[in-house]
Amino acid sequence: MRLHRLTLTAFGPFAATQEVDFDALSAAGLFLLHGPTGAGKTSVLDAVCYALYGAVPGARESPGVVLRSDYAEAGTATEVTLELTVAGRRLEFTRRPAQSRPKKRGTGLTTEKARSELREYDAEAGGWRGVSRSHQEIGEEVAQLLGMNQEQFCQVVLLPQGEFARFLRAGAEARGKLLGRLFDTRRFAAVEERLAELRRAAEQRVRAGDERLLGVAQRIAQAAGGGLAPPEGRPGEAGLAAAVLEWAALARSEAQERYDIAELGLTSAEARQLAARQALESARELADAQQRFAETLRREEALEERRPAYEEAEALLKRAHRAELVAPALALRDDAERAHRAAEGARERARNLLPAGFAEAGAEQLAVLERSMSQELGALDAARRTEERDEEIGRELTALDRQARVDEESLTESAEWLAGWDSQRARLQHRLTEAQEAVVTSGRLAEQLGPVRGQLEAARRRDALEAALAGAWERLNGAEVRVNEARESWLDLRERRLRGMAAELAARLADGAPCEVCGSAEHPAPARAAEGQVDPAAEDAALTAYGTAEEARNAARNAHTAVQEEHATAGARAGTETAAELASLATGLEHQYTEARRLAAGTHAVREALAQAEREHTNRLEAQREVRDRMAARTSTREALEAEQARNRGELDRARGTAASVAERAGQLAERIGLLAGAAESVRAVENTALALKEADGRLANAAFRAGFDTPLAAAEALLPDRDRSAAQHLIDVWQGEAHALAERRREPATLAAAALPPADTEKAQQAHDTAERALRAASSAVAAARERRTQLAGLSRQAAAEVRGLGPVRAEYDRVARLAGLTAGTSSDNARRMRLESYVLAARLEQVAAAASVRLRRMSSGRYTLVHSDARAGGRGRSGLGLQVVDAWTGRDRDTATLSGGETFFASLALALGLADVVTDEAGGVRLDTLFIDEGFGSLDEQALDEVLDVLDSLRERDRSVGIVSHVADLRRRIPARLEIVKDRRGSVVRQRATG
Repeated sequence: MRLHRLTLTAFGPFAATQEVDFDALSAAGLFLLHGPTGAGKTSVLDAVCYALYGAVPGARESPGVVLRSDYAEAGTATEVTLELTVAGRRLEFTRRPAQSRPKKRGTGLTTEKARSELREYDAEAGGWRGVSRSHQEIGEEVAQLLGMNQEQFCQVVLLPQGEFARFLRAGAEARGKLLGRLFDTRRFAAVEERLAELRRAAEQRVRAGDERLLGVAQRIAQAAGGGLAPPEGRPGEAGLAAAVLEWAALARSEAQERYDIAELGLTSAEARQLAARQALESARELADAQQRFAETLRREEALEERRPAYEEAEALLKRAHRAELVAPALALRDDAERAHRAAEGARERARNLLPAGFAEAGAEQLAVLERSMSQELGALDAARRTEERDEEIGRELTALDRQARVDEESLTESAEWLAGWDSQRARLQHRLTEAQEAVVTSGRLAEQLGPVRGQLEAARRRDALEAALAGAWERLNGAEVRVNEARESWLDLRERRLRGMAAELAARLADGAPCEVCGSAEHPAPARAAEGQVDPAAEDAALTAYGTAEEARNAARNAHTAVQEEHATAGARAGTETAAELASLATGLEHQYTEARRLAAGTHAVREALAQAEREHTNRLEAQREVRDRMAARTSTREALEAEQARNRGELDRARGTAASVAERAGQLAERIGLLAGAAESVRAVENTALALKEADGRLANAAFRAGFDTPLAAAEALLPDRDRSAAQHLIDVWQGEAHALAERRREPATLAAAALPPADTEKAQQAHDTAERALRAASSAVAAARERRTQLAGLSRQAAAEVRGLGPVRAEYDRVARLAGLTAGTSSDNARRMRLESYVLAARLEQVAAAASVRLRRMSSGRYTLVHSDARAGGRGRSGLGLQVVDAWTGRDRDTATLSGGETFFASLALALGLADVVTDEAGGVRLDTLFIDEGFGSLDEQALDEVLDVLDSLRERDRSVGIVSHVADLRRRIPARLEIVKDRRGSVVRQRATG
């Protein structure tokens, strides 16, 4: 990394723009940065750090520190620009902190947000191109290019001598904190913590495994039946696993013995059950054969009994063929008979519904009865009206009761209200007085509130427009940037197209056609398009984009102007007060005004309430008199209604008869009238169907005679329906099949042999089999229980063994992790020096730093001193492994670095700083650091020592480095010709650069 140019504006003590040309200063290899105390030497280094990381080093990074110069004019923006080369890329970093500036319209200040920009120099294009404007992206780019964070950069590039002097004298803990920040050893501390967590987790798993093993032992004891007690032990106790496995083996052995005994009993029971089952099967087979023979005899007898039916069925089928000729007449007669029977059935049903005395009445008699009941039904209308009046009287009496209750409640409520009348009237009169006073107050507050509201609205509009104005300014700036970028892009494409114009013209050449440039018809070597050739369309598109960007910029400028003018107008109306002050004033006035209006608005309501209360007082007194009058009138009305009700109910009892109501009696009469009408109609239908049946009988008799039947009945009986015909045929087929089957069964030898034996005793054989079956089930249950116990114990034993096997690796892992955790934490006896892992890594880094520092320390001390790392064990609870000692070649002894003198301490701290820079640089990926700064410490050196130190620093040029020394020492201005002087002035510091003596 090599610095080229630094530009500061309104930064720190620098009021105006100052520029530092590091290329000129670095030409000599060694340059001096000097000036009075407080002039701003350190601010130059702060600007370098701020340009790269957006923050300044150390305590100056605190929130209370303001980067903006107090000497700068209000309109000058604070800005830092740094140009450098890193990783072969020439970059320019520009940063502006968040800062206040005067408003462009109106008075007061507005705050601008922090801004960052990264550009890269394009050698081919000969200009700068934008890379990013994002704080985050620029920060990631710096971290990737340098490989260092801000703190590492400040320790490596801006070498603070005072801190390294303290580092030499500090204890192991302080050194560890500094080295940990520089080399970022947090991952090793995380490893320590992770191993501790793994140790705790492994310990918990071991205890959980022992608890699971004891749980399995309890289940084994339950499965064994209580004969054996489980082993006693606690989780984590040694020998617990072996005791559980041994005890489980004893339980399995006992269960196996029980199972063997049960198996012997089951074998004996199975043999007895098998013999009983065979005897039962033999008895059942004999009984089945004897029953089969007996069944054959019964079926033969039944078959003979069905022979007449079989012969009759054959005769029926023959007669049915002749009867089919009479079928139409039969169907007609059957229809007439069905109609007649249906009419008779309807008549019987109608008669069954009539009273007993009317069952045999004729049609005329039934009609007379119907007319008589209809007249009785008409006479019930008067009784129905009387019944309705009775119900109405009931409702009136209920209403009188309800009115009586309401009047009683009204009297009670009115009495209570009248008791509080005096206090209510006094309260309403007081409220009326308050409301009248509020009318005057609300008018006075309304005159004050109108102007304040207008001023508050303007202030809020002014404050809202400040953000809009800032946004419009940002959009205008962004539009300006986009216009510049679009113009640069268009000009770049145009230039590239012009460079490749020969190829573009050559593309339009045609054989035999003259060239547009030289006019020749021959084209021996036309130009070829290079890679990335720009065509006219691309240039036109870029020009169009440039025009669009300009239009957007003009629109943004117009919008910014409009917002700016509106903001100024709102500010003039709002005055000098803030919106919060005006809002507070308006809120107070509005609250007072609202309260006064609320009270004033209630004037009419209170006056009306008072009048209403007085009216209600009068009305309630009048209502009391009316209620008492109604109560007296209600008593006489009740007596008259009760007397009328008694008369009506006597009449109703006579009209209702046995019915519950007049309506029910009317319903009974209507139902009987309907039944009588239906019965009369059914009697007439029977008479009509009888005549039709007689005519059908005559036609059927003629048809039967012609078919050879003596009577129609014989023809009807001979006619078979399809179902009966099928049934007759089926009966014939079944009878013939049964006869054949019985003949076959008669010839079976086994059936004939069984018939000759005594009857089989299946009941006795069944009892013997049941007894053997119960004994077998009992033995089988015993075997199943023993097998289940044996299987359960075997499974639990395997589970216990699995738990023991699974616990082995867990315990081994715990031992391994606990050993590693103790080793990395420095608490293990194997860690003799009690060094934590992070300390061990830092010790290795410190050893590298000491070796790199000793190379320069020996030269600066004329070969006398060498820095060495010490890993001696610290006393008490101190950190080991971060000791640092200096070897004195003159005495041959090691001594603590705290014993060095002031000049010797400067030697050692400078060497340490340079060595640390080398190690951190290598750690960061070997980024080359071509520019270094060393801050103070040279005043403690004598002339010879100063020459030796300068020789060492001058030797850094061998690696093409440049070193800037920040110092007050006057002798250095004589020794170092290239200087950067910071001059302090009342109007702000300025930079004076001198590259040669």
